[in-house]
Amino acid sequence: MSLVAGTTMKLKLAREVSPYGYFMTDGENEVLMHYTELVGHRPQIGQFYDVFLFYDSEDRIAATMKKPLIALGEVARLAVADIHPRIGAFLEMGLGRQLLLPLSEQPELKELRPHRGDEVHVILAHDKIGRLVAKVAFEEELAELAFRAPSSWQNAWVEGWVTKTLKIGSFVMIDGGVLGFGAFGFIPASDRTRMLRLGERVKARVTFVREDGRVNLSMHQRKEVGRLEDSDRILAFMKARQNGAMPYSDETGADIIKQKFGISKSAFKRALGKLMRDGLVAQEGSWTKLTEADAAGGRVEAPGGGARPAAGTNAAAKPGLPE
Repeated sequence: MSLVAGTTMKLKLAREVSPYGYFMTDGENEVLMHYTELVGHRPQIGQFYDVFLFYDSEDRIAATMKKPLIALGEVARLAVADIHPRIGAFLEMGLGRQLLLPLSEQPELKELRPHRGDEVHVILAHDKIGRLVAKVAFEEELAELAFRAPSSWQNAWVEGWVTKTLKIGSFVMIDGGVLGFGAFGFIPASDRTRMLRLGERVKARVTFVREDGRVNLSMHQRKEVGRLEDSDRILAFMKARQNGAMPYSDETGADIIKQKFGISKSAFKRALGKLMRDGLVAQEGSWTKLTEADAAGGRVEAPGGGARPAAGTNAAAKPGLPE
């Protein structure tokens, strides 16, 4: 019988060697269990105990009575405890020591790599020399553990962790809570508000529950809700400007709109359309202006959330353009 790191084995306590700890044996091989790895009562010589095998700081195989959060070949979601820019991320595995997720397992783009506090779905494996290492769990491993999303999730807001990010979109394992490991989802690139990093917790809306139990997700509100929120955001932005005007309109490029307001060009046009229908703004070429602002940009809120000119101002005056 061989002692394999990452597995739990029932070993016999052979002898105590002070000041180090106890030597456990499978009948052929011995492994040290340091005093710091004990749990519960003092163990007895000759008794059998379940211990988890790992490599210590000096790359020697060792034993512990502590229970790990992951075992060899298993998938688990582990929190990022620390980051080393040249080595990788260190994950908390429940033993008072950390598990390396090498840079080679992470996205090439630095901004897509996990941060401290993120939680990454990984598989416990061995590196080339047998040490324990984490490898990112992919769709095929996660799909076997996921449950089918119920149809009642349609339009519900859910939370989960990003398992992979591509140009076409991001894969997410939705938090299963008491139901189980989680449900598998996908956020298309057009439904992301930004690029998402590996292990990031994200909140998204279920837009479609597929026949196979997976779901499509969006980080955007439904159009009718989003239009109200976006129009309020744009109106507040314009009110904050000195002359109540902004150099953005239907003619503005999508990339500029995304950078400035964090929404798509189509969402921006929907919000502007609402504001114009409500008579709050008007477009002049590439500019959008408040329709009721005095030359100094002063505004007074009218009953019902509308706006009227400040007292003593010319209602027909048009705001000057900002520099």
